[in-house]
Order: sequence, then structure tokens, then C-alpha cells
Amino acid sequence: MTDNTRTPIAGTPSLLRAINDRAALELLLAHGPLSRTQIGSLTGLSKPTASQLLGRLESAGLVLPVGTTAGGPGPNAQLYQVNPAAGYVAGLDVTTTHVRTAVADITGSTLAEAITPTKGWPAAETVQRTAEALAATVREAGLTPGDLRGIVVGVPGALDPVSGKLRYAAHLPGWHSPRLLTDLETAFGAPVTIENDVNLAAVAEQAFGSAQGSEDFVLLWAEEGLGAAIVLAGRLHRGFTGGAGEVGYMPVPGAPVVHNVRRKNSGGFQELAGAEAVLSLARRYGLGGSTTEAAVAGALETPGAGDEFLDELAERLAIGLASIVAVVDPELVVLSGGTATAGGDRLRGSVQDALARISIPRPEVRSSSVPGSPVLHGALQRALTSARESVFSTH
Repeated sequence: MTDNTRTPIAGTPSLLRAINDRAALELLLAHGPLSRTQIGSLTGLSKPTASQLLGRLESAGLVLPVGTTAGGPGPNAQLYQVNPAAGYVAGLDVTTTHVRTAVADITGSTLAEAITPTKGWPAAETVQRTAEALAATVREAGLTPGDLRGIVVGVPGALDPVSGKLRYAAHLPGWHSPRLLTDLETAFGAPVTIENDVNLAAVAEQAFGSAQGSEDFVLLWAEEGLGAAIVLAGRLHRGFTGGAGEVGYMPVPGAPVVHNVRRKNSGGFQELAGAEAVLSLARRYGLGGSTTEAAVAGALETPGAGDEFLDELAERLAIGLASIVAVVDPELVVLSGGTATAGGDRLRGSVQDALARISIPRPEVRSSSVPGSPVLHGALQRALTSARESVFSTH
């Protein structure tokens, strides 16, 4: 009889050092400046081992001494923090009207941020002009493009992992080159990752927003278009072609079935609760506003007609959500995007109630709590995760 039992292999000293170093860096990112004693206590390492660890990290340029403790018994202790200059990343939020750009250091501190309108850009010059917008933000941060470890670009579409082409984005001129990723990396001068914008909003919510601690949730984005991000067991579900969550194309009750959805770039849910539908609904109730955000904000200040509008809008959003949660059965739904966030807790509560009436799964519904652009925050978060993996693992 063959004995297939394997004897555990002890970690090599270099592997254990790498594990301890990474743990210390993560603690410094999470807690801010720490002393040798504090790092030892949090990691379970002895003081001599913690001292050696900090010496290695300081020699590698990954940590810096930043003052001393004060006010306690005994001599003051040296404090250390992650060196912000150990690496830099950039994030972009690309829409049909503008490009948001931001640059952050390895600690996650945003150094510069800008919005560049894209009206009038020739499609053939879109990539180069986007690169120029990012370069301006990099200069504002006091850096050069060569300083960037990675760039994540959020787009209202999905990059097909097989063909490399951008799908579900016919409304985004200039972003359909078969060599899009290569073109961007050449123009930007740094590694580039392209990600769906709604997926990035979900990354931000999971990192420091309303989905913190949730392993299974759906983020519904309601703005000009409708989209969803699906997180299962803590991981984004992208689908075979990268198009998971393109729920605007989903046939739903209350809207005509849209045929030739690729050519029309629309679908049932979009026709029911997309921007044009929301503005049309607002006009029917006598509400003004040139954008969905303005219409929803006005409804909140208009008793009677405004209440009826919000209830019908919530019903429409819940109809689409009911189809999603029936399949996914998430713990949580997060409402994001301009239309949803403009409605605040009033719209959120109505969506929760409407969903409970038509769906057996009844996940909690929360509003986004990420300030500013969730897409941009998510892009930076994704870029930081990759950069830290590279920087912290190679010293």
C-alpha cells in the first residue's frame, strides 16, 4: 500500500520574512504610524524580529521614520509609516461627456484630480487627448508619467477578454480600436487595465462604502444608463465576455421588448428606467429638470406630485432588481449613480418596499456612501491593489 501522506514543508526563512514584511506594511496602511513595539504586538513578532523587519523595509525605501510617541512612560518610541513615494497610480472615469482623472500615492492619498470635458474631441484623437488630460493631472501632482506603477480606466462598457475589443459601448466614440489596450499603454507610458465603470463603483463600495463586510451584493447604477455589478463570494463576476451586469439590455415587464439591442444600444430596463424614461416620467408629473438628478431633487421638494413620481420611479427600479435578485439572491443591494443618489433615503426606502412586494428574496437596500465619483475611487483602489502587490513583493 502506498502512503500518500505528505509531510508539511516548513516555510523558508526568506518566505517567512516576506510574509512578515507584507503583514507589517498592511498594518501600517490600515493603522497609520506605528512603533516597533506596536508592530510586534499586532504581528506577534518579538522586538528584535520587528526591529530587523523595519530595518529591511526602511532600507528598501518602503517605510519612513515619522517622529516619536509622546506622553507615555519611558523613552519615546520611533514611529514608522509607509513611504508615500514607494509608488504612484492613476485612475480614470470615462463618460460620454468628460474624463475624470486622479493620481494617488501608494498609501492611497489623492495628490491631484481633474475633470476634462470631451465635447468636440475627434474620435481619432480620443486616446491621445485622454493621455494628455492624465499627463496634466500627473504634472499637477508633481510627478512625471514614468512615476506611475499602473493605471486603471473605468469605461461604460466591457473589454472582451478574447477579442480585446470594447463591447456594450457604441455610445463612446474613439474607444473601439482592436488595439485599444496597446494604444492606451503606448499613449500613457504605463501599464493600463480597462474595467467596467459600474464594477469599479462596486470595488469602492466594498472597500470603504456601503458594502464593507459584504461578500455577496449587487450594485445597481442608475444615471444616463443602467448597469449592475455583481459580487459573489467577495469577487466581481464579469461573465464569459465581460458583460455581466449589462442589465440595461434586460427585457422587463412594463417595457416593450427591444429587438436588435446591439444596433439600438438599448433594452427593456433602459427604456423603463434610463435617463430619458425618468425625465419623461418627471414631465408627466409636472416636474422640471434638465437632468435626472435635478428632476429627482425637485421631486423631493414637491409634496404630492413629487411623492407619486418617486414611488413610480422606485417601482420601475424594483422591477429590474427583482429579476436580478431572483437569480443572484444577494445579501445586499447598493443604489448608486446620479439618479439613485439624488433620491437619497426617500428613494432608497421606496425601492426597498417595492422590491419586497414583488420579490421573494428581500435583500437590504442601501444607498451609496462613497463621496465624489465612485468609479474614480474604484479605479484608484484597483490600481493601488495591483501596485502594492508589485511593490511590496519585490523588495
